[in-house]
Amino acid sequence: MTTRSSSTSPSSQAASRRVPVRLFRNGSNQAVRIPRDLELPGEEATIRREGNKLIIESAHRHPLLDRLSSMKPLDEDFPDVDKTLRPLDDVKL
Repeated sequence: MTTRSSSTSPSSQAASRRVPVRLFRNGSNQAVRIPRDLELPGEEATIRREGNKLIIESAHRHPLLDRLSSMKPLDEDFPDVDKTLRPLDDVKL
């Protein structure tokens, strides 16, 4: 019998245990049924092989990060906005 501690979520428990699954054929592809407590968010995932393991990850996209990584570096210099500021006063604590 397994017990759940109140500080551990069901999804983190599921991620830390090994669950036997059945492989089956879907047309010419091999497929695996993912148990409900191990489901990934979204409609797409990526898969890669590491040795004898298959790693399946959610294909959740980060549009802002994708956009920023596709931008070229700026060639222009930014203005020195501190130039027009008065000097800081020393603060005595």
